[in-house]
Amino acid sequence: MNILIREYRETDLAGMTEIWNEVVRDGVAFPQTELLDRESGRAFFDSQSYCGVAEDSESGKLLGLYILHPNNVGRCGHICNASYAVTAAARGLKIGERLVRDCLEQGRLHGFKILQFNAVVRTNIAARRLYEKLGFTQLGVIPKGFLMKDGRYEDICPYYHEL
Repeated sequence: MNILIREYRETDLAGMTEIWNEVVRDGVAFPQTELLDRESGRAFFDSQSYCGVAEDSESGKLLGLYILHPNNVGRCGHICNASYAVTAAARGLKIGERLVRDCLEQGRLHGFKILQFNAVVRTNIAARRLYEKLGFTQLGVIPKGFLMKDGRYEDICPYYHEL
């Protein structure tokens, strides 16, 4: 398997929507509850500052993606935010790490100064370990900040990384 991280193309939208919806359905990482369809997926991904995809260049199959966008406006517009999704079948292959590393570079290239994650679910240990390995700083804990799919509330941990 040869993984290529690249900017998304129009032809990627169906695969990106499928991967995104898989994480939304899981209900343990993304705050979104609504699934994307063809048109809402196009609008959503087109509205981002940048979208990257992880592609198996041998098969052409998409294995993951990320979105990058401003976290706020005006005097806080130099702070960006991102979300990452890796299909369940490709987890454990370090694709998430490659996506985050590419995102850090794209954040710099797009003029952002800080990458901030507002709501990393405390029980998402794999993501939290990866962010800490890559130099992100945890800002604290927000008790019961995330509504899990099963109806209970879980703590969230904001993180940031200077670009």
